[in-house]
Amino acid sequence: MRVWQPGSHLSMARGAQVEDWSWKRTLRRVSTLARLTAPYKARTALALGALGAATLTALAPPYLAKLALDEGVRNQDFGLLVLVVVAFVVAGALNLGASSAQTYFTGWTGERILADLRKTLFRHLQRLSLGFFERNRAGVIISRLTNDVDALDQLVTDGVTTLFQSTLILIGSATILFFLDWRLALATLTVTPLMMAGTAAFRVYSARAYRSVRERLGLVTATLAEDIAGIRVVQAFTREPASEENFRGVNSRYRAANHRTVVTNGLYFPFVDFLSSAATAVVLGYGGWLYFHGQVSEGTLLAFLLYLSNFFDPVQQLSQLYNTFLAAVAALDKIMDVLDEEPELRDRPGAVELPRIEGHVRFEGVRFGYGDGPDVLHGIDLDVPAGTTVALVGHTGAGKSTIAKLLARFYDPREGRIAIDGLDLRNVTQESLRRQLGIVPQEGFLFAGTVHDNIAFGTPAATRENVARAAETVGAHEFVERLEDGYDTQLQERGTRLSLGQRQLVAFARALLADPRILVLDEATSSVDIGTERKIETALRRLLADRTAFIIAHRLSTIRDADLIVVLEHGRIVEQGSHAELMARQGLYTSLYGDWAEVA
Repeated sequence: MRVWQPGSHLSMARGAQVEDWSWKRTLRRVSTLARLTAPYKARTALALGALGAATLTALAPPYLAKLALDEGVRNQDFGLLVLVVVAFVVAGALNLGASSAQTYFTGWTGERILADLRKTLFRHLQRLSLGFFERNRAGVIISRLTNDVDALDQLVTDGVTTLFQSTLILIGSATILFFLDWRLALATLTVTPLMMAGTAAFRVYSARAYRSVRERLGLVTATLAEDIAGIRVVQAFTREPASEENFRGVNSRYRAANHRTVVTNGLYFPFVDFLSSAATAVVLGYGGWLYFHGQVSEGTLLAFLLYLSNFFDPVQQLSQLYNTFLAAVAALDKIMDVLDEEPELRDRPGAVELPRIEGHVRFEGVRFGYGDGPDVLHGIDLDVPAGTTVALVGHTGAGKSTIAKLLARFYDPREGRIAIDGLDLRNVTQESLRRQLGIVPQEGFLFAGTVHDNIAFGTPAATRENVARAAETVGAHEFVERLEDGYDTQLQERGTRLSLGQRQLVAFARALLADPRILVLDEATSSVDIGTERKIETALRRLLADRTAFIIAHRLSTIRDADLIVVLEHGRIVEQGSHAELMARQGLYTSLYGDWAEVA
């Protein structure tokens, strides 16, 4: 009689939930791989057909050896012996052809599945909201597209073949062993309990080890990506030893995780070899005894030994495949975690295309906070007529850049609304909004490619003349022409061949060429030296003409020339007006202006 214990039903329920979740996870893995395979059904069917033919021809030689020995050699039937030899050659030729076809079709399909997975993952990443990339390290995301997809390579190209072929050979060999001599087959099974126990232990320890390997590998990639991206800062502060020490720790933990898999494999596979030797010893001893008593033939004994090898080899291959499977499943789970991420911002059902706008922007009672954190904007009310240049000023953390992110709809307000020409941004498509919005960040990001391609990034159809005109307008044409190949000069990653000021000028040209109706300059002139800034002041006036512009700046010239200055403190608007009006009030702006003037 079972005694009820408090909480036992809860434990059982939780166990059932975990088991149910595990099954659902497994089904999702299978369905994910099935969807990727679906476009290549014909090639997959050909691969499976070739696999079946290769398996059948691989099982034939031991039985042919039995015929040659028992019927040909013992009976001195040379004709039969010749037929068996021919059958050997034919079986070998068929196996060669079938194996080659199977390898080709499996490899062809597998590589296309992986390429499709990379494209799917990359396309999904492009759809995710800015918050996802702010929460996750770039190196970890890159690891999903590289290391984790590569971990699936061996499974979808070689692993599937090994799974089906080894399983078929294992079943076929076991069946033939019983057909040849059921007594020897039963004697062979004496080692099976030990093999099952060892395999079960191997699966448990391997699963833990390979999960750890995937996690540690992602951290190695993330650390490398971060240190390489920040190498200038590392060297500037002579932090090379500290970076090396940090990487040594991350690398050591990855090595330790890999070492656990090596130790597990090093114990298990020799153990299977030992069981194979033990089974062979049983067959030789017991089979020899049966032979001495005339109960089994030499050919049967030889075929049995050959099939016995065919029986244990698939066990090892399937166990090795389990390692590959564990690594692939751990990687697939990581990939599915990314694919499960949903954009935090979606176009509402029925969202409309934003028509050509005038640029009248209104913030109405806008409150916002990042994630589950506290509010960083507290009831922002701001009315910006079309064509107005607004300067957002305030101490660091006042909320200036957050306002710019909300305007670009990288995030939505918790309360209130933001409207352009009377249309709530949540009721228009993101794409149509950003087509009419230009953003120039503090450091203009340039991609590997030509100067022309970087300027035309937002307007791919722009002609060479349009690109040159935009560059000339912002004062970039002169230095571009001095480059070795002019506008065809290849820039390295992030445009490192150019100075910080030159990169920013290219970013200005890119924004001008896109011809946005609303322009956001987020500390865009802070990277430009005084001489260069004066050079582009006129260009900036042209860039801002007839556009609504939000400028986050510390440069006095940019602030003074703004039509409207909005002073923020702790996420609230405390003052707004023109430069003269705010100076006359002797408030926070006057204090900030005095600090800037002292620095200037």
